[in-house]
Amino acid sequence: MKRFSILVFALLFGRNVSAQDIITQPIDQAKTGKSLFSNPTKRNFSRKGEWFIHWGWNFSWYDTSNLNFKGPGYDFTLKNITAKDRPSKLSTDYINPLELTTPQFDFRFGFFIKDNYSISLGWDHMKYVMDVPQTVNVDGVIGTTISNPAIATGAYAGTYNNTPLTVNADMLKFEHTDGFNYVSTELERYDDIWVARLFGVGENNFWNIAGYGISAKAGIKFHFTKKFYIQNTTKVGFTDLSAIHTTGRNNLDKASQTIRYLENFSALGFQF
Repeated sequence: MKRFSILVFALLFGRNVSAQDIITQPIDQAKTGKSLFSNPTKRNFSRKGEWFIHWGWNFSWYDTSNLNFKGPGYDFTLKNITAKDRPSKLSTDYINPLELTTPQFDFRFGFFIKDNYSISLGWDHMKYVMDVPQTVNVDGVIGTTISNPAIATGAYAGTYNNTPLTVNADMLKFEHTDGFNYVSTELERYDDIWVARLFGVGENNFWNIAGYGISAKAGIKFHFTKKFYIQNTTKVGFTDLSAIHTTGRNNLDKASQTIRYLENFSALGFQF
């Protein structure tokens, strides 16, 4: 039996359109959810009480955003910066159990509270890398020395008023590569559409909760058995990060940023 589905999800409320196998028991034995679509063939089993889990890999694209840095001796904003993702090169890391968290990945597990509704918890591990060099407009102040212990800023010191500035690697390397991690809880609705037989300061990579986000997604899901499926999903999201760690002097130096993104992932899943 093969199944094909289209899914639409949201962080707090969503809609998932799916398809299921046909079995030969009487249809009226199963309490299935009412579909928004008219299907000549009906399935006669319910998903209520079943679990599902899937794992896959993603690519992402980012809108421009403003990035504010604040600490002793400085408070400035880089406007409309550009960034990209950093997918790992195709290698055995994608299937090595010890390296599964190295590539950009998506993981989710959930439970069907009704035949056509499920709740789930997921983890999107994306990567965000600011383009360097790039020229941006800057507002704010950079002192001759910043932070504590003091860091000399050299030619970057000054007062900026929407001033063009070329950001080079010697000034700033900014990226979320240990993970632009998005953890989400989702309520999902399912509707059958087809039923068939077919600054020179060191890196700061410590994890922290930097903010919150919301998202919605839609995709295509294909069941090649009753239990196993593959799906491809596109997600649009927004995150507000107000407590980004920068220099490692977390009580002094921080950054803040809102990130709007588009993500696409493919996953292999199991329903049980």
